[in-house]
Amino acid sequence: MRDHIVARSYAETLFELAERHEGLEAYEEAMGRVARVLDENPEARLFLETPRIASAEKKRVLSQALEGRVPGHFIDFLRVVIDKRRQRVLREIAAEFAALLDERFGRAHVEVTLSRKPSAGAEDEIGRKLSEMIGKTAIPHIRVNPGILGGIVVKTGDTVYDGSLRRRMESMRRRLLAASLPSV
Repeated sequence: MRDHIVARSYAETLFELAERHEGLEAYEEAMGRVARVLDENPEARLFLETPRIASAEKKRVLSQALEGRVPGHFIDFLRVVIDKRRQRVLREIAAEFAALLDERFGRAHVEVTLSRKPSAGAEDEIGRKLSEMIGKTAIPHIRVNPGILGGIVVKTGDTVYDGSLRRRMESMRRRLLAASLPSV
């Protein structure tokens, strides 16, 4: 819980920094790049999180790797994170920063489950319809689960819209079992 609060505080600071300087999009790209490296490269994560490596060395390597590729103030932000020994929550900071950006830009991440992989045109149509439905720009994350048999299951936030064939058949089954038969 404490890491979440710390990460949110740093993300809010980064958000304000981005608004004042190079812009939110530049910082979104920079933080996305750092988060991807940490997710995909355990050695990089270990390098940053290991207390045996001096902070000065970590900052030097980061500066060398990112100089000219990301905004200068973003590198300064990472240096402060290292100075405060918060580099182990960098991925959480990235997630919180992304949530702040989604809120600002009116985006919503939506889990979509289908029985089979949709065509590219169908994916675009799903995104468009979901955007209309929720009143935000929907970013669909599509999963395939043949177990739903057909239809679609959509989860946005705490709300689930279950239009799967499996649920409809189960509902019909319950109604049939609950129906009273006329006596003979």
